[in-house]
Amino acid sequence: MNVKEKTADNLISLIFPRRCPVCDRPVNPYGELICRECSPRVKYVSGPVCYKCGKPLSDETAEYCQDCASRRHIYKRGAALFEYRSVSDSIFRFKYSGRREYSAWYGREMAAKMGHSILGLRPDALIPVPIHASKMRSRGYNQASVLAHEISKHLGIRVYDDIICRHVKTAPLKDLTPEERNNILRGAFKLAHDDVKLKTIVIIDDIYTTGATIDAVASVFERVGVSNIYFVTLAIGKGI
Repeated sequence: MNVKEKTADNLISLIFPRRCPVCDRPVNPYGELICRECSPRVKYVSGPVCYKCGKPLSDETAEYCQDCASRRHIYKRGAALFEYRSVSDSIFRFKYSGRREYSAWYGREMAAKMGHSILGLRPDALIPVPIHASKMRSRGYNQASVLAHEISKHLGIRVYDDIICRHVKTAPLKDLTPEERNNILRGAFKLAHDDVKLKTIVIIDDIYTTGATIDAVASVFERVGVSNIYFVTLAIGKGI
């Protein structure tokens, strides 16, 4: 952030105090991105994780979660920053209640905790998972795109948020089985143009559950020759 942007951000914060991504009250102390007392309440992914998707594992001897052990994913590997339950309310407000400002803290933490690993992949681009135009109209922004741009500010990796679109509006996925998710997402995404000259990409989204959405996006890029496809999400659930 340059001096002009920082000054504008400070002025906006004076008029509309920044909200804490955990408690949603004005951040205390002023000028921070999260309340000092709220910071310990979030749980970062730690300990043994699935080698493929990065889900925390209860079984320390397991290499893969139950999902990744039983089916093939198109992406190579992925990781997440937080355990979902500790930030579920925060992410809900981020997506549906206009709390776009949370992204500054999310992006900073993702860059700080995961930046070395992301840069080690030498990605050509960060690819936010797109949302349907109807959701864009109702929300006013794509949370994955906002998150990707915050990560980009810290890591200097270019964001391509207009290279792929979600041209099919799908039903909510949360109550569907993995197979139902795969079926409903098949063909939901398409490239905005065919001239894609990328070899390594990192797909960005807010939540990883079964991987159906990441795989659906990854399959579009796989078909045009992108050989190294990874993902990074803000939060993830637990595996076995």
